[in-house]
Amino acid sequence: MHLVCPAGSPPALMTAVDHGADAVYVGFRDQTNARAFPGLNFSEADLHAGIRYAHARSRKVYVALNTYPGPARFGDWQAAVDRAAALGVDAIICADMGVLDYAARTHPTLPRHLSVQGSATTHAALRYYRERFGIARAVLPRVLSIQQVERLCEQDVVPIEVFAFGSLCIMVEGRCQLSSYVTGASPNRHGVCSPAKFVRWEEGPGGQRSVRLNDRLIDRFEAGEPAGYPTVCKGRYDVAGNVFHALEEPTSLNTLELLPRLAAAGVVALKIEGRQRGQAYVAAVTRTWREALDRFAARPDGWSPDPQWQRELARHAEGHQTTLGPYHRSWQ
Repeated sequence: MHLVCPAGSPPALMTAVDHGADAVYVGFRDQTNARAFPGLNFSEADLHAGIRYAHARSRKVYVALNTYPGPARFGDWQAAVDRAAALGVDAIICADMGVLDYAARTHPTLPRHLSVQGSATTHAALRYYRERFGIARAVLPRVLSIQQVERLCEQDVVPIEVFAFGSLCIMVEGRCQLSSYVTGASPNRHGVCSPAKFVRWEEGPGGQRSVRLNDRLIDRFEAGEPAGYPTVCKGRYDVAGNVFHALEEPTSLNTLELLPRLAAAGVVALKIEGRQRGQAYVAAVTRTWREALDRFAARPDGWSPDPQWQRELARHAEGHQTTLGPYHRSWQ
């Protein structure tokens, strides 16, 4: 299985490659990718240098063009496909059918991966994307149980990639109606659940801190309590007099213990979430998964997760806790 790791900057790309990534996925500095943070992503010159660095070490670079264009700006996505092809990337990751169609017709030799935001969860959907747009791989959405992943792999419609570690999304993969409702901005094209201009921190008595998103209170932290990235879905709310994480607790997906089943199913690639994360995260998570995959490849029969791997991954998880998420839903 290939290890596909995130890079939100040129240093992160080099870090991922140096710590064992088989492929790195990146984005341009515009709304064609779903992590359009200020100060994040790649200029054409950055990407050209990054591709040279990766290819010199026999690693691959994928470009995420995984947002949904508005009707007035479709040309921006077409231009991004052209730039990616001209730069010599190893694949583009797309969700929108119009973007996939343009890439298939204009650059037929450029490999196309179906983004997780395409939300393909059935054999029929995967077959349609393969037959209509010639996709070379599909990234499955993080809503499927391990049994469902296994059944999709059995049909061998298209090579399958799954998310192995990182943040979870309770919405339809990056198309969050909660964030859109609260901010009036698309988290898909603005690249973030909580755009910085809508976030306001307030100091309270005794070191207490509150955070608001577009003037709506979404969490309050006591003095000394760790405060993570504020999002609507992971905020705490008063429900019938009880204050708790009513929608989702801050936690990260971690499928390390499922590695033997994912390998047996025929999954071809494991993806690490986190293009918005720093170099320390990229280094630690990439190194840990590389060691786990190498040890599994050497001795699959006697393999089990090393407790130290789990501790290291938990250190870099949201809320310092991890979950199997929907993978553990045996009833699905």
